[in-house]
Amino acid sequence: MTEPTRHTDTCPRHVAIIMDGNGRWAKAHGKPRHAGHRAGVRATRAIVEAASDRGIAALTLFAFSSENWSRPEAEVSSLMSLFLEVLQREVDVLHEKDTRIRFVGARDQLSARLQRKLADAESQTAHNTGMELALAVAFGGRWDIVEAARRVCRKVERGELSAAAITEEEFAQGLSLRGMPPLDLLIRTGGERRISNFLLWDMAYAELYFTDTLWPEFDPAQLDEALRFYAGRQRRFGRTGEQVSESV
Repeated sequence: MTEPTRHTDTCPRHVAIIMDGNGRWAKAHGKPRHAGHRAGVRATRAIVEAASDRGIAALTLFAFSSENWSRPEAEVSSLMSLFLEVLQREVDVLHEKDTRIRFVGARDQLSARLQRKLADAESQTAHNTGMELALAVAFGGRWDIVEAARRVCRKVERGELSAAAITEEEFAQGLSLRGMPPLDLLIRTGGERRISNFLLWDMAYAELYFTDTLWPEFDPAQLDEALRFYAGRQRRFGRTGEQVSESV
């Protein structure tokens, strides 16, 4: 059995995943869509544990996008019920594993009950020092940037900040993933080759890994493949390859 990849200079500190393909997995297996989402939860549990075992410091999962509200009402209702169920069942387990949980997205669009559960989970795990797990619910990359812009505008209106003093660092303090390591690797399952309004700001220099594997079938071995892909990339950040080689 291959030993899991540990965190090194060639292993990402922060990984984000667009978990795509639950519905198509269900259709391929002759099952209703909600069965695909439940299968996706099982895959999520395995990947969260594997990421922690491999020394990844932060993991961000795209659970429900701003655009997903336009799906059929029955599917959205089923997903919200599943979120509640998973929270009730999994938070204690994650807490025992020293995982810190963060939820990002437009919480005011969620039910009051779900908002309370999210806040309770964050509070329960706030002092954990293991992997940080961010779950994006009712999240959109454009929404995130607009919210950050509003924060900056409010500071300017109050006279706390001048327009000339607005820097990338100041702006980024209003983004949902502030305080987390920079995003190193984005994984998208399910065969699509797009980023679907996910972490638009944070992806500026992330490596992008696409796989045809549907999310319910994405397992720790597939995660290791993505990590090997990342390890083979030369991250230049605007420099030449020769400059990077000389700095090693």
